[in-house]
Amino acid sequence: MALLPSDALAQRQAPPTPEQRIERLEKQVQQMQRQIFPKGRPADTAGFSDDPAATQSSVVSLDQRLDALEKQMADLVRQSEENGNHLRSLESGIGQLKNDEDQRITAIEQRLAQAAAAPPVAALDTAPSPAATNPMPRPRPGRATSETTPPTAAEEAASAGPIPANDPGEDAYSQGFHQWEAGQFDQAIATLKAFVAAYPRHRRVSYANNLIGRSLLSKGQTREAAAVFLANYRGNPGGERAADSLYYLGMATLQLGQPQQACRVYEEFDAIYGAKARADLRKQVSDAKTQAQCH
Repeated sequence: MALLPSDALAQRQAPPTPEQRIERLEKQVQQMQRQIFPKGRPADTAGFSDDPAATQSSVVSLDQRLDALEKQMADLVRQSEENGNHLRSLESGIGQLKNDEDQRITAIEQRLAQAAAAPPVAALDTAPSPAATNPMPRPRPGRATSETTPPTAAEEAASAGPIPANDPGEDAYSQGFHQWEAGQFDQAIATLKAFVAAYPRHRRVSYANNLIGRSLLSKGQTREAAAVFLANYRGNPGGERAADSLYYLGMATLQLGQPQQACRVYEEFDAIYGAKARADLRKQVSDAKTQAQCH
């Protein structure tokens, strides 16, 4: 128990300086010399001399070297920490870049999937060819052509069946039709759109939408016309002018310089309507296939 305080005191003492350590080594060497050579000083060839093992200048030099080593170690530790921080920053940046690239790839894949799922006429969004700048000829009152003029008002009335008396919807549609027939396309579009908005369930809605598309086509607005034809066909495939809209959709596609796409439209016409379509419309589709060089 009495030894414990002294041991604790020894543990708290400062470590020996380099000079004290050298002196202790010299004493130990001298003790070893006396044990090995009890009769006197060894020969010079033994490698020992009477000079002290270390001088003051050598100790100072040793301290300076130790200080320099400690400073170098501190610099190395600091650089290692800085390199670690830089490495973590690089890893974080690389991770962010990877996340950004993954998001961009996912967005591109989604757009490709949407494009693949779009209807065939989605290709109309491509740039138009010079042929698109040449609108279809405007119909003139009293004249009829096989490709640009629909049946007359009387023929349409006959195909649609008996018209109820005092039908304001029929009157509104007839006004738009006569404007179209007179070549007043802007007025016809406005009148027919108002008719569709006011009478969305009227039997003439399919007629009106088809004439809106044809008015746009005659004005040279081929893309807008194609969108109207597609909507009229897709929105009501059983409408009385849905088949006509599909035919004119192919014509608009052909004007946009995409004959292959037009052929796909006419293939859909044959699959959906085929022999059920009117004879004059089937003839127009056949002529359009020849023009597009469909096989």
